[in-house]
This record gives sequence, structure tokens and C-alpha cells, in this order.
Amino acid sequence: MLNKKMEEMLSEQVQFEVFSSYLYLSMSAFCHSINLKGFGHWMRQQSHEEHHHAMKLFDYMIERGNWVSLSSVEKPSHRFKSVHDVMEKSLEHEQKVTVQIHKLYELAGQQKDYATQIMLQWFVNEQVEEEATVKAIIDKLKLIPEKSSAILYLDKELGKRAPTA
Repeated sequence: MLNKKMEEMLSEQVQFEVFSSYLYLSMSAFCHSINLKGFGHWMRQQSHEEHHHAMKLFDYMIERGNWVSLSSVEKPSHRFKSVHDVMEKSLEHEQKVTVQIHKLYELAGQQKDYATQIMLQWFVNEQVEEEATVKAIIDKLKLIPEKSSAILYLDKELGKRAPTA
């Protein structure tokens, strides 16, 4: 069974991962509204992946015999200036997630909760990948002026993202 503080913080992380899923769904809707369906598809897949992360934590807590305390999820932003803005906000969000995961990992270490620390190592590695992936897209976007038709090529490439397991 998890320590009460760890139970609370993991429950909060489940909620934050659900919010992340909701945020990416909002970003997907924006991308579709400006007819960049590839970016919209990429964001929708990202939403599914974040939901998967929430369920991974949820299932872990149940497996350890703990209660998952769910609360209401904050409404995500739905106003974005451009696809460049969407990706910048996505990176900022992933950086916040990374900070939270590191706090959880640190707490697990302080409590000598090695099972939780090992489980969280997956999330630590995942966040490295998440930030690098979004940063790579931003780097490509920086090469493309906002009104350039070259963005359509990148849109097509992002539309090829395979669903996450």
C-alpha cells in the first residue's frame, strides 16, 4: 500500500494527465478548425497517449491497494493564435508535466518506495521523449513562415502518426 502523501500526489497526477488529454483534444479541435488536419490528427493521438498515461497511474494505484481520488478537470484553453502557438504551448505543458513527474520520483525515493520509483522511471523516460518530439516539431516550424505553404508538407507528415497502443 502507498503512503498517504504518495496516494494524494499520484491521484493529482492522474487528474493532470486527464487534463493533458483534454488540452490536446482542444488543440486538435483548433488545428482542424484552421484546416490543418495532420496537426489535428497528431494532437488527437497525443490526447489518447495522455489518457493512457492517466490510466497507467490509475491502474498502478489500484494494484497497490490504494484509493484514486478523482476531482473535476480544469477547462483547457481553446484559443490559440496559430499552429506555432499550439506547439509552443504543448512544449510548455510537457515541461510542467516533467517537473511534476520529477517531484513524484523524488518523493518515492525519500519514502524508500522503490516499486513506485521504478514505475515512475517509465514516466521520466517518457517525458524526455515527449519534450524532444515536440521540440523537433517546433524547430521545423521555425523554418517555415506562418503563411507559407510549406506548412502543408509538415501537416501531411504529422498526419501519418500511428495510434499509440
